[in-house]
Amino acid sequence: MTTTLMTPLTALTTALDAAVRDTAPGLARVDAVGRALAPHLGDPRLLTPAQCVGDPAHYRQHVLHVAADGAFSLVALVWLPGQSTPVHDHLSWCVVGVDTGKEHETRYRLDGDRLVATGEDVAGPGTVTGLLPPGDIHRVTSTGPGTTISLHVYGVDVTRRGSSIRRRYDQPEMSAKWRR
Repeated sequence: MTTTLMTPLTALTTALDAAVRDTAPGLARVDAVGRALAPHLGDPRLLTPAQCVGDPAHYRQHVLHVAADGAFSLVALVWLPGQSTPVHDHLSWCVVGVDTGKEHETRYRLDGDRLVATGEDVAGPGTVTGLLPPGDIHRVTSTGPGTTISLHVYGVDVTRRGSSIRRRYDQPEMSAKWRR
């Protein structure tokens, strides 16, 4: 009898593939992908040392897996302290799991030509969140004292566009408390 050992990354991508293909599009899929991702967070064998390296200029994306038919992509984002995304939204659904470190997310909605902050969350190791367009405008900042690594599963082939970002928002921001 031959035993095939599955690497932690293969185990994760197999679980994600089943979650994507066995659920209907929408919230059910986002929830299923989150449940598939969560048990793998914090596994020190999941990423190679090279996939844990940040970039002093901006957060770094490491593409870990893209389904052969483009149904989903898995990437590791590596953040050094204080690094942020632009305010943006996504091409598709997204599930994020914090592997190490801490992320601060600010969510927004458009109010005419202004962005209005609608909420904030801080996510630490093991936290899983999902985004489902439309209404997924946000900015993420690494707020921990060391490197933060988060795993992102997107419902698109990120290698085709280089990113999951649909739009970047440059509109002025106003806090929800400033609304009339």
